Amino acid sequence: MAAVLHLPEQKVILKGVSWDTYERLLAEHEGESGTRFTYDSGILEILVPSARHEKPNRILASLVEVLAEEMGLNIESLGSTTLKRPDLLKGFEPDSCFYIQHADTIRESEEIDLTVDPPPDLVIEIDITSPSLDKLPLYSAIGVPEVWRYDGTHVTMHRLAGECYVEVTHSVVLPPLTTEHATRFLEERKQVPSTVWLRAVRAWAREQRTLSD
Repeated sequence: MAAVLHLPEQKVILKGVSWDTYERLLAEHEGESGTRFTYDSGILEILVPSARHEKPNRILASLVEVLAEEMGLNIESLGSTTLKRPDLLKGFEPDSCFYIQHADTIRESEEIDLTVDPPPDLVIEIDITSPSLDKLPLYSAIGVPEVWRYDGTHVTMHRLAGECYVEVTHSVVLPPLTTEHATRFLEERKQVPSTVWLRAVRAWAREQRTLSD
């Protein structure tokens, strides 16, 4: 196996890893929140997120939750839950993920089985270091409709079209949010207290709701 280690993210990429090894690593780290595993047909990425990684993740996740509340949308947040498709040799623990359109479908589910349950409607991915495993093909194979990515500077949104993602400027799962709005809200949160930021997000959401009525 070949390994590449990058600090401070502590990211390791291994090749030639069996599915059994991936499953064993998941079992050994069950209940731990500090390590995330992504597996794609023999390639394994192991990530120990830093504060630089987790802060924008939490901000974007909060943005989703606040907007959904203001828009009257029922959502289910699964955080970084392990999601797997053994038949496709693919598995991942997203930075954050949400069921929005399919929230009612999985609300009472204690375990998500992607062979029968729908994939999350939205996945948030923070990728501020390189090299990284390109996860878009993995998300595409599993059928995730929308992915938000933050590279340390900008938020981009990707919508599944057929078997590939196309970059879009507006969220489909949370209209009328755009990449510009998401990036601005994320950067503003870094500068102001959470209460001030939450009021600004709610005010914007209510204004958009008024405009759409």
